[in-house]
Amino acid sequence: MRLRAALLLALVPLAGLAAGAAEIKYAAIAGGAFRSALKYEDAPNGVRVAPFALMRTPVSNARFLAFLKRNPQWQRDRVSPVFAEQRYLSHWASPTELGDAARTEQPVIWVSWFAASAYCDSIDARLPTWQEWEYVAAADETRRDARGDPAWRERILAWYSRRSSTALPRVGLQAPDVYGVQDMHGLVWEWTDDYSSLLVDADNRKQGDADTAKFCGAGALSMDDRENYAVLMRVAMLSSLGGEDATANMGFRCARGAK
Repeated sequence: MRLRAALLLALVPLAGLAAGAAEIKYAAIAGGAFRSALKYEDAPNGVRVAPFALMRTPVSNARFLAFLKRNPQWQRDRVSPVFAEQRYLSHWASPTELGDAARTEQPVIWVSWFAASAYCDSIDARLPTWQEWEYVAAADETRRDARGDPAWRERILAWYSRRSSTALPRVGLQAPDVYGVQDMHGLVWEWTDDYSSLLVDADNRKQGDADTAKFCGAGALSMDDRENYAVLMRVAMLSSLGGEDATANMGFRCARGAK
């Protein structure tokens, strides 16, 4: 009897790990000097990215559903319209059921910045900054910085040209990059913590406008690498959104500081 009870107790934590933080896999990113495709007036010689950890894959529907069950205030029928627009998770069968249009291992989409940030907070993590995201996204399977390779750019641009109505594959199908991170390109666009500071404008005097810098002070930015359309399109997409917005191709992954 005691043995049976002990076995049952041992299984309880495992049942709770299905979509919990303990099961989430992170890749350790060493950090280092990096020349962003964006030109920062306060960092003309490039930036330095501190070591951090990044989720190996984007957050899946299954993980986000588990978060909603633990935090019902973020379910689509309860969330404040300030934090999520009407299309938030609109493709799910119900506020707590995925359905055929949202399979468990597909990346979660139609999710707002506020909801994505809340998810990361719930697992003691955060959304990555743009510099962190761009730093890892510059890599391919063998190089930390593949941006100078025309084939690398063409592969990403070819993904951009695909129809958005195509069903998304599950997370983790792509080969890991040099850091062990997957799906940085070719699956979904991704929220970053400071996405609304990515305001590339011909008149940099507008960068301090309170109406355009919603979540953090925006430095004056311009494109330092105008050949890199793959990055430019990401910036244009992110800077066009508000924190409550949701789209059919926007997901996210979380980051943590280095341990």
